[in-house]
Amino acid sequence: MLYIDPDTCIDCGACADVCPVEAIVPESDLTPETEIYKDLNAAYFLGNPTVSGPTEVPREPVVVAERPGPLRVAIVGSGPSAFYAAEELLKRRDVDVEVSMFERLPVVGGLVRFGVAPDHQTTKAVERGFSRTAGRSGFRAFLGVEIGRDLGVGELLDHHHAVIHAGGASDDRKLGIPGEDLPGSSAAREFVGWYNGHPDYADRTFDLSGRRAVVIGNGNVALDVARILARDPERLVPGDIAEHALDVLRRSAIEEVVVLGRRGPEHGAFTTPELLALGLLPEVDVTVQDGYDAPEGASIKLRTIAEYAQRRPQPGRRTITLRFHAAPIEVLGGTRVEGLRIAPYGVAGPGEDLEASLVLRSVGYRGRPVPGLPFDAARGTIPNIAGRVVDPADNRPIPGLYVAGWIKRGPTGVIGTNRYCAAETVEAIVADHERALLPRPSRTGDDLASIVEARCPGVFGFDGWRRIDRYERTEGRRRGRARQKLVEVEAMLAVAHGADARSYLPG
Repeated sequence: MLYIDPDTCIDCGACADVCPVEAIVPESDLTPETEIYKDLNAAYFLGNPTVSGPTEVPREPVVVAERPGPLRVAIVGSGPSAFYAAEELLKRRDVDVEVSMFERLPVVGGLVRFGVAPDHQTTKAVERGFSRTAGRSGFRAFLGVEIGRDLGVGELLDHHHAVIHAGGASDDRKLGIPGEDLPGSSAAREFVGWYNGHPDYADRTFDLSGRRAVVIGNGNVALDVARILARDPERLVPGDIAEHALDVLRRSAIEEVVVLGRRGPEHGAFTTPELLALGLLPEVDVTVQDGYDAPEGASIKLRTIAEYAQRRPQPGRRTITLRFHAAPIEVLGGTRVEGLRIAPYGVAGPGEDLEASLVLRSVGYRGRPVPGLPFDAARGTIPNIAGRVVDPADNRPIPGLYVAGWIKRGPTGVIGTNRYCAAETVEAIVADHERALLPRPSRTGDDLASIVEARCPGVFGFDGWRRIDRYERTEGRRRGRARQKLVEVEAMLAVAHGADARSYLPG
């Protein structure tokens, strides 16, 4: 949700013209279905009369020091936080910067490619900005290189003044209940990777032959997963869902998807726009188990839940049921999932066995440890202060090491939040550069390229990604889709190096 202050907007239309995801429309263009967003916008500024920007890193006295050559920064990852950090660095006028981006996969995009739902194409349009950043002078990419395996963090510092780790959060939290590891019980993260064509999850199998699926969690990912399970698969065709997932969804027997939350509606972590979009699906009914009445003066989110509670599912249509105040206590089944045992959360009451053939937990993402960097196992993040990686023993910054994105702050916010997060980290780097606190590289960028090419013979740059992108979009148009994703690494490498990968595509 993008909020625009009606008291300061001058109606020039410039923001609507340049918005990469078409999130801004004139009030006169609102439809009966989108009229509620005007109220949502107004309510936001009633509750936030003074909206401040991101907290800046305190500026300290500049120490004038000799700094021959440009500031060289390595960025690990290619998702939103990585590209926003690159953009913040390369657009600066006060310092000459060179950026080297490293991505272990042959494709870029991170969360945008593999996390955003395939029926949210306007959100994915933020990739256009990534391409503009990659076209800036001073940018180069090394795709197909894994830091920690092919190159160490210390080696990156041999060739750069600073290293930003922006690899996201690629693990998930567990429920810690019996039966959680039964076949048919999986992390929502894996399911999202599967339908979005992530090479690490493309070969996973999900049994959709049962009548009911349960999604445990109350965030946006939980609603995404429920929506993909409940939608008519043909309505997903115009997006970029992986072909293997589309085939399975077409054969799905699921009639109901239960979205389970331990606490009440007021604690739902999903955003209001995601909740509103759920109720606009023309082929899906949305209802609330046991009903719900919003209190006086309730937020739009709570009023929307109350409105859903009044709806009655129509026979023959798939249903998404929001169920609150229910905690999972055991996944039931012998050789595979047969149901989920739930109980009232925080109060005494009888348990209930909910029949289900698929259970997906969506209770939070976690970062993974990175070789060569400290790790906070409790939070699943790299310990840092304003993006500066710190030694947990004394909380002192480790020279030259920085973080951005979910591995920095945890899995919070939306894609745009990464822009503020990256800007804070870049400010810290530039401030440390001005104070001559960054280690000086002992080797050149050309040396680095030679090392990478020797260890990773198939490595390529952003031009290779452009060939993949162009290929997927061309094949997509042929089939009436936004893009036809390549999901096998071999196919990605073939296209990146100029070969035809039609043999890897279904049909």
